[in-house]
Amino acid sequence: MADRPSRRASVKVEVVPSILSADAGRLADQVAEAERGGADRIQVDVMDGHFVPNLTFGPVVVEAVRRSTRLPIEAHLMVERPELFLEAFVKAGATLIEVQVEATTSLYRTVQTIRELGAGAGVAINPGTSVEDLREILPYVELVNVMTVEPGFGGQKFIPHSPEKIRRVRALSKDIEIEVDGGIDARTAPLVVAAGATVLVAGNSVYGYKGGIAAGIKAIRDALD
Repeated sequence: MADRPSRRASVKVEVVPSILSADAGRLADQVAEAERGGADRIQVDVMDGHFVPNLTFGPVVVEAVRRSTRLPIEAHLMVERPELFLEAFVKAGATLIEVQVEATTSLYRTVQTIRELGAGAGVAINPGTSVEDLREILPYVELVNVMTVEPGFGGQKFIPHSPEKIRRVRALSKDIEIEVDGGIDARTAPLVVAAGATVLVAGNSVYGYKGGIAAGIKAIRDALD
């Protein structure tokens, strides 16, 4: 059955480049190029080597990104006990913080703390996590990130059943922002938007695009048009 048009078709779909796929040696230039190319905000993937099998960025990198752009910065904390690091990332310049629902036993308190610190609050769910785990926290967050790959590494293939999961999240709330992260490119972007997604995180398809960063962003937007 063909995907039906998104019920939020009139809402602008945001494209959010992830610096996980950027050239770390030219990070400032790559972030600035994404801003010039029409990015809506920048994502910093924070991994601790425990919750996911990779080790990436900390608050110092968020500070560096903050100096390089005027865009909002979202820090996606793929770490155990994210509640221990919230203040550091907000002070570093993150304007939105996402935590994994699987990573803390005090999700409500963690979300409330993010908001008290003055940042936007979001939650992310892994591919194997039930949509029902979101139901009680939805009234307290701005955004749900539906992971469309197993978190930990860039460049993975999009999980084919992800659009159906996005539809189930959309059924829980017609107003929540739904972000998707993993394997997003010009081919998969229309599929997730049709299912109800409003924010697209793109790593390799932007920073690894042969025509350059701006062209990678444009290719995703053109696919949606």
